[in-house]
Amino acid sequence: MGNSYPGLVGGISELLEAARRASARTVNAFMTATYWEIGRRIVEFEQRGEKRAEYGKALLERLSKDLTLRYGRGFARPNLIRFRQFYLAFPTASIRSTLSNETPAALNPIRSTVSNESDFGKNPQAATAELPVEICQTPSGISETPSQKFTLAELRDLARAFPLPWSHYVLLISRSRSPEAFAFYHAEALRGGWSVRQLRRQMDSQFYERTALSRNKSAMLAKGAKPRPGDAVSADEEIRHPLVLEFLGLRDEYSETDLEDALIRQLESFLLELGNDFAFIGRQRRLRIDDEWYRVDLLFFHRRLRCLVIFDLKLGRFTHADAGQMHLYLNYAREHWIQPGENPPVGVILCSSKSEALVRYATDALPNKLLVREYLTALPDEKTLAAELEKTRKQLEARK
Repeated sequence: MGNSYPGLVGGISELLEAARRASARTVNAFMTATYWEIGRRIVEFEQRGEKRAEYGKALLERLSKDLTLRYGRGFARPNLIRFRQFYLAFPTASIRSTLSNETPAALNPIRSTVSNESDFGKNPQAATAELPVEICQTPSGISETPSQKFTLAELRDLARAFPLPWSHYVLLISRSRSPEAFAFYHAEALRGGWSVRQLRRQMDSQFYERTALSRNKSAMLAKGAKPRPGDAVSADEEIRHPLVLEFLGLRDEYSETDLEDALIRQLESFLLELGNDFAFIGRQRRLRIDDEWYRVDLLFFHRRLRCLVIFDLKLGRFTHADAGQMHLYLNYAREHWIQPGENPPVGVILCSSKSEALVRYATDALPNKLLVREYLTALPDEKTLAAELEKTRKQLEARK
């Protein structure tokens, strides 16, 4: 089996990667179709109700509460608003258009005018002012009114209308500055097979605006279609994407490296062994700000301080960016996680490198010095935490 064994391992690896990617694409297609249908039902229900903004707000708040109670995360009011926006971007009339009638070039306000670049250069908006945002393919049997029953076959047909993953549509909805930019990025992502990282990078660099103003649009489009090394998304990342896990109702507690995961678990046990003050809430607790995802390594509640304690582990040296990220976590927790009567949260940054282990407390957001002093007295001593971190790191590295 000698010489053929590497080939066997390589072949199985390729098979698993292909199967994982296919699974992720299938889940994404059904997820996107489901969210479009939810958006459609929300809009149709609103149209049959009162014509007041307060009515729509109350509807989304009530629906969010009921769906969250039944299905857990993924149905916060901002998400329902996004489903609604998604349907409005691709209404039923445009979904009826078929792939034989629409091509990616026709959907792209810049690419469709490359052959007439002189006119576009004089007025970049002229060629796009009348362009509707449309999708490529859809079932023709979508009704105008919401149905209480939706068969798997209908959902499968609808899924074929959305060739991009849901994460792409989230970016397009939240970041596009105009319908023209929406149509351009949608078409280019389809044509070039852009990953969500590539799409985000292009939108961040204002690729649409730069291409519209360029004298050589063909060269710009060709250059923009080339991916960079950082654009690639592995099959494992696709499957473990928070949106996919959220849709499937699965837990997503994982770390980027074995060392980090082991350190977090060891620290969790160590903190719980310190006494009854720490109550464990979660590991790798995630949060979303706009279209960016973050993860809090460890989240505890300190009973005596009556506050959340956020632990963030860094395998390298401490940097100012680490402090900035912790304050972002604290601001988010103060707005979304704390309960009435609780004190403001406090952050603990744990840094572990081969040369040192150190601890930084983030207490700037606390309202007075007395509370800061109380927090620092009640929380584990910095030296104790640093010593435990260094000891655990050395044990794990020796074991490896």
